[in-house]
Amino acid sequence: MVSSIIILSISLIFVGVGKLTGTILLNKWEANYDKVSGYECGFDAFSDARDPFDVKFYLIGILFIIFDVELVFFFPFIFSIKEINFFCFFFFFFFLFFFLFF
Repeated sequence: MVSSIIILSISLIFVGVGKLTGTILLNKWEANYDKVSGYECGFDAFSDARDPFDVKFYLIGILFIIFDVELVFFFPFIFSIKEINFFCFFFFFFFLFFFLFF
């Protein structure tokens, strides 16, 4: 078993080194403005970084975090749906109602 792990490790190292050298040898990197310019929040870097920009980027980020946290609360319910009783079922729908409408 140890010899198969060693052979796998050596072969993975060779594959990684081969990919890196192939990328370096075959790559034609040409610098142009679009590749080297900074890109952030959908705007081109055209002025000072302290200029105000649209609030919708913050709102989309906050909505993403909220719905991501909601999914974390749904996973225990989804995996234990066969073993729960009526109280847990009611509590889950109360949480869902509260989250969606308030």
